[in-house]
Amino acid sequence: MATTADSLSINLFDPELQQCPYDAYKRLRDEAPVYNIPGTQIYVVSRYDHVREVLLDPQRFPSTARSESMRASPVDQERGRKVAERFKEKGWLPAPTLAGRDDPNHKQMRAMFNEAFKPSRIKQIDPRVESLAYELIDSFLADGHCEWVRQFCVPLPLFIIGEQMGAAREDMWRIKGWTDAFFHRISLMLPEDRHLEMVDREIEAQHYFQPIFERLRQHPDDSLISVLVNTVIGGWGRPLNDNELHAEMMADTFVGGSETTTNALAAGMKLLIENKDVWHQLKSDPDRYMKTFVEEVVRLESPVQSLMRFTHQDVELDGVAIPAGSVVNVRYAAANRDERFFACPDKLDLDRPKAGAHMGFGSGTHHCLGAPLARRELAWGFTAVVDRFEDMHFADGKNDFTYHPHFLLRSLKELHIAFEPRKR
Repeated sequence: MATTADSLSINLFDPELQQCPYDAYKRLRDEAPVYNIPGTQIYVVSRYDHVREVLLDPQRFPSTARSESMRASPVDQERGRKVAERFKEKGWLPAPTLAGRDDPNHKQMRAMFNEAFKPSRIKQIDPRVESLAYELIDSFLADGHCEWVRQFCVPLPLFIIGEQMGAAREDMWRIKGWTDAFFHRISLMLPEDRHLEMVDREIEAQHYFQPIFERLRQHPDDSLISVLVNTVIGGWGRPLNDNELHAEMMADTFVGGSETTTNALAAGMKLLIENKDVWHQLKSDPDRYMKTFVEEVVRLESPVQSLMRFTHQDVELDGVAIPAGSVVNVRYAAANRDERFFACPDKLDLDRPKAGAHMGFGSGTHHCLGAPLARRELAWGFTAVVDRFEDMHFADGKNDFTYHPHFLLRSLKELHIAFEPRKR
């Protein structure tokens, strides 16, 4: 039988535990690597090998729920009905996203996204990422201090993906408010009234982007969003419809394409300040160490802490029976600190061999399609830091280092830093 509250009680829905979950993850790996959260249908998978097994076996662990009534949270079916009615009444009910589909449907849709995010397109975007990283950091360099999250971590990936999605520069912070709404809506942590408030804000975003979709259908261009709007998907015989486009705008482009990178940029700065030996090592030879540093940030802090898979039939994992109709919570962040796979897993190690073997971008058919762009944004972001900062520290008395309550993602609320500009 699965380990339950009788022998181990870990509440991953506890906001206090979410502030630093890594000790809890170790206990799960050691004592209950396949853990049934008491009172739920949720099974948490925490060891590296088991996470990889789940991700590479979509037949046993598909991405689609067996029925609409299956929910991976305490939120009841009545709330789900209210949310769906609110979208239908005021906007567009989001269709299943790419991450929530299985083959052949997923493979057909993924081919279109692969075209949109192909290496040549990322290469074209790269100079813009570089120039924006320096533009942002130079805007506050003379001040000697900043709120790192809002002044750098948010705008770097947000402006890049926003430009690719046809949004005007002056609208970017409005869009941030809408992506925040989606971020909180999927947290599995909101009371019903707040949940519905986030839905209303997301619907505002839908009405902002709908005219852009309609314009691009009449007048396609070479932007990434035009590819998403107009590409006919093989096997479907049509491009994405409005409900599908609105789902992808929030989930896979703005939140997947900016929020997670924002959180990695914040985590990386915090790690550098806490590990000055690593900071000096990175500064000594950024060409040699930057790639590994980026991978280590994603591994150690895992902006995507976990996502969901499901079971359509009874399965077994590590000797634990998981009934049909269960939710499998795949804890990437726990796998990324598994000492069975990584030597000294809690250490930030710029000489770590095969640093890219982490699960921070997932694995298998659902491997993060935006990973190449995220890696470039992180590399250029921290290259600008190395070039512009001599040293930096946490601003005295201004940080409480709190994270947003969230079952799936890890997001530092703010990070106040002071720094000494590098002498040129």
